Amino acid sequence: MSDWTPDDLGHGYEKRTIALGEDPDGEGTIEATLVRHTPPDSVRAAVLYVHGFSDYFFQDEMARFYTERGFAFYALDLRKCGRSRRPGQTGHYVSDLAMYDRELDEALAIVRRETGDKPVLMSGHSTGGLIIPLWLDRMNRRPGGTRGAGVVGVVLNSPWFDLQGKSWMRTVGTRVIAAVARFRPKDMIKLPATDAYGSSLHVSGHGEWEFNTAFKPLNGFPVSYGWLTAVRRGHAQLHRGLDIGVPSLVLRSTRSRPARSWSPDVDEADVVLDVKQIARWSGCLGDAVTVVPVDKARHDVFISKKEPREAAYAVVDTWLRATGLIGS
Repeated sequence: MSDWTPDDLGHGYEKRTIALGEDPDGEGTIEATLVRHTPPDSVRAAVLYVHGFSDYFFQDEMARFYTERGFAFYALDLRKCGRSRRPGQTGHYVSDLAMYDRELDEALAIVRRETGDKPVLMSGHSTGGLIIPLWLDRMNRRPGGTRGAGVVGVVLNSPWFDLQGKSWMRTVGTRVIAAVARFRPKDMIKLPATDAYGSSLHVSGHGEWEFNTAFKPLNGFPVSYGWLTAVRRGHAQLHRGLDIGVPSLVLRSTRSRPARSWSPDVDEADVVLDVKQIARWSGCLGDAVTVVPVDKARHDVFISKKEPREAAYAVVDTWLRATGLIGS
């Protein structure tokens, strides 16, 4: 399937399937889904957004922020995620983050063809904020590098740069997880149940956002040993240092606040990741890195409460002007 069809998000959104053939992880035929928003009359550049774990693209406000500034906006639901998941497939499962290069390469090619080879800004949240730099680092080693492929910058929103929690989980715990993954990669890790973050966002709980809870469950998808091992290998690659070849903007909350159930404090902190780890490892991206903490932001700074998310968008606007992607 290569034609654009109306997307359930409405508001001028369309989607297109990217066929990926047989799953290397043995779960049948797989595909990714590229979503686009009605472009502005005059396109200066494009944005390609990648979601995180237990997530998919639904952020209409983000798309409109970019289209109002002359960007054509696209978002990619990765294989087995959101719009792309098919019956019988393990949600978000992949045994190697490098497998995502396939749909990222194809999505970038589509965006470039449709926009007349305009420059592309990549944007990623959480796990997407890890996947994108790893992909760009590999791209930057190809002939022409990242810029030769048309990518000119990256905006990362609370990227997952290390494993949160107790320090032993990043050492002994990681080795145990990898050992189990060798034999039972799709077994799920027993983790405490929590809907603190999901209920802080959705209109059915304490939030203001409408989204498909089959695609983004309030208590998240279960985490498998194999998938987490793939993420930990990605973390190790990042920690050794990348060279993504383009400037990056990293946004995060000013504080973390682990929680299993909602309280008002959950609305003003990152309850998913450790923001100190984001700060620690951001310099490993290579090229020029700008890191900006956003006070009272949630894990996804762009679906925080009104004041912090407006502050986050103002930071992006300033950075885009400073990098020359939009006029002063």
